Amino acid sequence: MELTPSAHQDSFARDNLPPAEQWPTLEFTLPELQYPQQLNAAGVLIDDAVTRFGADRPALLTPDGAVWSYGQLQRHANQVAQVLVEDLGIVPGNRVMLRSPNNPWLVAAWLGALKAGAVVVTVMPALRAKELRTLLDLTRPAAALCDHRFLDDLVEAAGNDLPVLAMGGSTGTDLTARCDAKSGDFDTVPTAADDVALLGPTSGTTGTPKITMHFHRDILANADTFARHILAPTPEDVFAGSPPLAFTFGLGGLVVFPLRFGASALLTERATPVELAQAVHDAKATILFTAPTAYKAILKEGAEGLLASLRTAVSAGEHLPAETWRAVRQRTGLKLINGIGSTEMLHVFISAAGADIREGATGTAVPGFRATILDDDGAGLGADAVGRLAVIGPTGCRYLNDSRQADYVVNGWNVTGDTFRRDADGYFYYQARSDNMIVSSGYNIGAPEVEAAIDQHPDVVENAVVGRPDPERGSLVCAFIVLRDGVQADDAKRKEIQDFVKQAIAPYKYPRQVNFVEALPRNPSGKLQHFRLREQLAADLPAPEPQNA
Repeated sequence: MELTPSAHQDSFARDNLPPAEQWPTLEFTLPELQYPQQLNAAGVLIDDAVTRFGADRPALLTPDGAVWSYGQLQRHANQVAQVLVEDLGIVPGNRVMLRSPNNPWLVAAWLGALKAGAVVVTVMPALRAKELRTLLDLTRPAAALCDHRFLDDLVEAAGNDLPVLAMGGSTGTDLTARCDAKSGDFDTVPTAADDVALLGPTSGTTGTPKITMHFHRDILANADTFARHILAPTPEDVFAGSPPLAFTFGLGGLVVFPLRFGASALLTERATPVELAQAVHDAKATILFTAPTAYKAILKEGAEGLLASLRTAVSAGEHLPAETWRAVRQRTGLKLINGIGSTEMLHVFISAAGADIREGATGTAVPGFRATILDDDGAGLGADAVGRLAVIGPTGCRYLNDSRQADYVVNGWNVTGDTFRRDADGYFYYQARSDNMIVSSGYNIGAPEVEAAIDQHPDVVENAVVGRPDPERGSLVCAFIVLRDGVQADDAKRKEIQDFVKQAIAPYKYPRQVNFVEALPRNPSGKLQHFRLREQLAADLPAPEPQNA
């Protein structure tokens, strides 16, 4: 597809798009997906929203009772844009990294960066310096805005290469203080609809994260497909959820969707499932986004009554077991909306709501998308055949300067790495992940990344990491570790390695189960056989004896 003239002065993003022949097929089959050539997503989401819905309508809520109106959010976003341009010298096309838990200032920073024509890179607060250094090297931001409570790792990773401005704090020179000195008047940069707006890191299943690239029009396309047709939000809705805004699942459900339809969003920085349910109750939230494990935890604690205000509950981030769907239905009356999406596609592309839901199915292709099942050679399969899920729509995979683009896009299809079957009525049923991603409590965890962290421990000779099925979390990160001779394999060493991993990578990725073994199973050519470890865990048997040549 031929690109339109860019508004970016810094051409880094366009220069690093994959070759045109490696792009997926893009389709804009709905009237609402016909976007103008010139489009700034933040301008639509906040400037147009103020005009359409009014400056006084509530936009962002917090559990402590704070409320930002649409007008306040617009003013703060404009002030952030002024700080970026006037104080930090940001020009259109520069990347701006954001690091913060979910709160109103993160949303203002995200909108402000887009209004300034920058490309946003939002990262998890939990990431450690080594992980952040990798993302800095890949995305090359010109500035970073970071919550003052999470500065240390980012400052360590950035060194002297990057200006890092704190959000909050008591220095008097942080982002909020600088914003107070700005007028709040800013002319949104007229970016092209196909200018890159977001760089979204994946979870790095092969050790190095892939960086997905999303245009300004892509941000709106997910709202105008999944949100518009499945959720059908109104300005009276209050969105809530657990996913961080660094996840595109959270970005859509807690920023893009509510602003696109004049609704409001409840932002919680950190909450247990029951605390989230209490916040939903207190804010009278009507639409909830969280993982199946959170719904199960709410039921387990007998807190389902706190969800009484909900009209819609969305489950994504991991497979929704049929028994969880039934339990939520029986105890709350809610028919959970299941869905599958990916960072590459930005949000959900298969789902169903209301009477269209079939128990046990993920759903059908969301309006604006089409999906199929492919065999290992890329050929389409018929009804009830099990194969690789593939999808085409208005969004699609574009990796930043990455040879793995050719693995995700096959003959124009986005091949997601999930195994599904499709019935004769077009409903898709999840079977398994077809790669080495571990999905635990809604978090995507790349096994090779965990293996690499464990390998750095001086007492580890080698290790292998797989996911163990778990009724509460979906999967647990499970490590099989060979220790060097003379090292005691005991609980103390197990905890030492777990704590070591927590310091090396984001703590949620650490192996919750550690098995010490004499050797790892390998095939005659010496290749590690992860599948044998998965089989052993599924059968709950002792670790298999290694099969060496």
